[in-house]
Amino acid sequence: MHPNVAFTPLPALYTPEQRARRDATRWTLVQGVLAPLQFLVFAVSLGLVLRFLATGEGLAWAHASVVLKTLVLYTIMVTGCLWEKVVFGRYLFAPAFFWEDVFSMLVLALHTLYLVLLWQGAAAPHTLMGVALAAYAAYVVNATQFLLKLRAARLQEARHAAPATANREPPWTRA
Repeated sequence: MHPNVAFTPLPALYTPEQRARRDATRWTLVQGVLAPLQFLVFAVSLGLVLRFLATGEGLAWAHASVVLKTLVLYTIMVTGCLWEKVVFGRYLFAPAFFWEDVFSMLVLALHTLYLVLLWQGAAAPHTLMGVALAAYAAYVVNATQFLLKLRAARLQEARHAAPATANREPPWTRA
């Protein structure tokens, strides 16, 4: 790195007030439970979809699993909007989560497209599974966005707490 290059730190993900609201709301716990549940449903469903595509067997199970994944997605999206309203004062597109919310709309659109096609009988099974895989690929990207944001928030909080101890002398320099 060049010594004259200065980096501007990223703005904090949460203000102290937002962090306090985040920590106080029950929606944080709800999101913390639903996120791994959604991933578990996704993983099982992905296996069922791939099994159908590979063997032609288990179409009903694959359909049921995608429907369940979509219902869990809708649940996490609604509760996520409630969380965002409590923490940031708006249901969607708070600056701190703008791009995650934008991509979430794509994830919702693809999952909803699957449901519409399924219920209307408007697509062949392999086409439906292709839509499911596209929805799942978008979900993986979106989940990765949120995990990176969660990691960034934790790192920022650790840096925020660090200055209180950073000015202390190391124990070996004390007389």
